[in-house]
Amino acid sequence: MSSRGKTLSLDNINPNAIKVEYAVRGGIPAAAAKYEAELDQGKKLPFDSIVWSNIGNPQQMPNLAQPPLTFWRQIAALTEYPALLDAPKETRDALFPADVQQRARELLDAFGSVGAYTPSKGVALVRKHVAEFVEERDGYPENIENIYLTAGASWGILTLFQALFRSGQDAVLIPIPQYPLYSAALSLFDLEPLHYDLNPDEQWRPSLDNIREQIHRAREQGKTPRAIVVINPGNPTGACMSEEEIQAIIREAYDQGLVIFADEVYQRNVYQTECPFFSFRKVLLDYGKSSNEEERRMSEMVELVSFHSISKGYSGECGRRGGYFELTNIDPQVEAQVNKLVSVSLCPPTQGQIGVDMLVKPPRKGDPSYDLFIQETQKIHDTLEQRSETMAEKFSKLPGIHIEPAMGALYLFPRLHLPKKAWEEAKKQDKKVDELYCRELLDETGICVIPGSGFGEQPVQLEDGTSHSYFRTTVLAKATDQFVERFIKFHTAFMKRYED
Repeated sequence: MSSRGKTLSLDNINPNAIKVEYAVRGGIPAAAAKYEAELDQGKKLPFDSIVWSNIGNPQQMPNLAQPPLTFWRQIAALTEYPALLDAPKETRDALFPADVQQRARELLDAFGSVGAYTPSKGVALVRKHVAEFVEERDGYPENIENIYLTAGASWGILTLFQALFRSGQDAVLIPIPQYPLYSAALSLFDLEPLHYDLNPDEQWRPSLDNIREQIHRAREQGKTPRAIVVINPGNPTGACMSEEEIQAIIREAYDQGLVIFADEVYQRNVYQTECPFFSFRKVLLDYGKSSNEEERRMSEMVELVSFHSISKGYSGECGRRGGYFELTNIDPQVEAQVNKLVSVSLCPPTQGQIGVDMLVKPPRKGDPSYDLFIQETQKIHDTLEQRSETMAEKFSKLPGIHIEPAMGALYLFPRLHLPKKAWEEAKKQDKKVDELYCRELLDETGICVIPGSGFGEQPVQLEDGTSHSYFRTTVLAKATDQFVERFIKFHTAFMKRYED
């Protein structure tokens, strides 16, 4: 009988895979999933449901359940089952407005079948519509060859990190706090993370001094800083960058020789007018109109990759896996290597590509679907804004919580000022104090949120033994009042439990 053991073990698989951490799908969400299974089996717990506030997944059932847009799903139905277009006219017209039928036929002509491979960059018609969307938004034309459709923004980020940066040599600047996809990707590809600070007391403004310090330190250690990641509107912070802040990042990238990765997937989620969304591409290309020769050169030299997705905004179509990235000022020879690597995956999902088409080319005024589309999208926007304001207002009245309404995105990032005994208890349990807080919140209420340390924002113990830490929650909970009630009851009890 063979005594052969398993071929694979933690000792011989890719060590970089072991280093990867991804908090929004980590230990606390895993515990929440276990609780949910127990509730489904009839087990009695201190709560009757899990509220999934750990990830921006708007259509998740049953506690979030943002309704899908009618226009999107009608197009999806016709492209999945084209025989519906051959139904008798009166039946067809009763189910699908004329513009939906026309659009579906146009897409089917371009795709053939949604079950077939497409070009690796994605279908040319959709990329053409992305280019038109970008030109309308920014005021500058775009070449469709700069546009790659992707299986969500995440897939594009992972692909480009792998294609553009050298394992063991290169470093990438990422904001703290940051969406953990970036730290996970850096770990996987053996790239050095350079953490630059966002200032919570200045609406999470990037610290240019800290960026320069990180670059200097990396170079002293023999690493080569190659890129800077910027998330705007911010995840997890909800901050929106001003045009001046974007200009400062572009100038720094020019001076330091950095590629800019602009994560702009929340560009439709902006809840105030003081700081509207500006794309990095627009601000960069605006320098081309400057009377200053160096600024004009900057507009031609700074390399930029911009990302967008159908998962956020008003669509929330996370499961369809659709997005795109756009290359600006990238050397054609480098672009050819990106194209080659993208080709290895054959093509992005076809319904994800169709989702991108819906994102960048929605119904126009005068189209039969326009009024309903505007009604649905405005309701989603207003609901998210109202939830954000309501939650921030209620949380801010609680002792030990500092919070301001989010400027954009789908999240709140409250700061906790917790008692000394909470820090001591966390230490006993070999946990960070924000992990203790978030785990007890889950255990007692069923609310699943993510500790700030999962986004790189580590708890800090103050001189008096108390601590500052953060957590991120989405603003997607359908029953916001009940969510807030559960949270207030827990927080009040937590502060009393650990009071000095």
